[in-house]
Amino acid sequence: MKRNNAISVVLIALMLILTVSCGAGQGNQPSGGGNADNNEGKRKIIIDTDTGADDASAIILAAMNDSIDILGVTVLVGNVDMEQGTKNALMALEMCGSDAPVYKGASENMREEVIEAFSVSGADGMGEADLIHPTRKAEDKDAIDFILETVKKYPGEVELVALGPATNVAKAIEKDPETMKKVKTIWSMGTSGQGAGNATPVAEFNVYADPEAYKVMLDSGINITVVGLDVISGDALWTDAQFDKLSKSGERGKFVTESFAKIREFYASNGVVGAVANCDALRAGSEFRQGFH
Repeated sequence: MKRNNAISVVLIALMLILTVSCGAGQGNQPSGGGNADNNEGKRKIIIDTDTGADDASAIILAAMNDSIDILGVTVLVGNVDMEQGTKNALMALEMCGSDAPVYKGASENMREEVIEAFSVSGADGMGEADLIHPTRKAEDKDAIDFILETVKKYPGEVELVALGPATNVAKAIEKDPETMKKVKTIWSMGTSGQGAGNATPVAEFNVYADPEAYKVMLDSGINITVVGLDVISGDALWTDAQFDKLSKSGERGKFVTESFAKIREFYASNGVVGAVANCDALRAGSEFRQGFH
């Protein structure tokens, strides 16, 4: 497991603020779904997500990074149910003008249970601010099949960015372990690192929601970097002042700010006033920052 220091994470947060502060249609050319020639030399990314507000921030960060080609976004249950998570992912992409395809995956964990986090992110995972009205729909293909077909098409090139529980990744490994060995790397937003958990005093939600899947992933032999909760504490927390700046900066900034309404209420109700963790965007940012100008 690699551990980033808090200073680098603060810089990542500031880069995200600059990215989303541009109005829709401004800033970098959105990644994913463009002309194949325009994507030559870009990092080939599949984002696997249980799309809540922090996941949406990470998707926006990736979509606005001109060094990344989002080959697709695969969704699973976690922060919210499958249907809502899919709509949230589609909306986050739409906010950036990205037409990267979205695929539905696991609707329950490997124990055939559903563990969700409505109490933190709100019923829609996006602050219950009536933000989610995507004009596109998910693809018909199953997320697991999409992952395997894409890795076969680009052996040794595809990076999987797992923002939620590892269920989709584990199911792909179990279905075709030889193909999954051709994944370039997996970036896993999971574990509490060297700090406290957020699902229990020691457990982080993505692992807690499907520990069996996480074990399958870790035992797969694929190159994996695990980025824990400990990189998003202290000076890396997003402050009220930063959210205020975002809310006044443009359509994307307002979208991100409003999506965090319930998370900010949750922190305040637990005695943390004036700052919150943007988990997936900050943890994913350490990977997405390559080539970011």
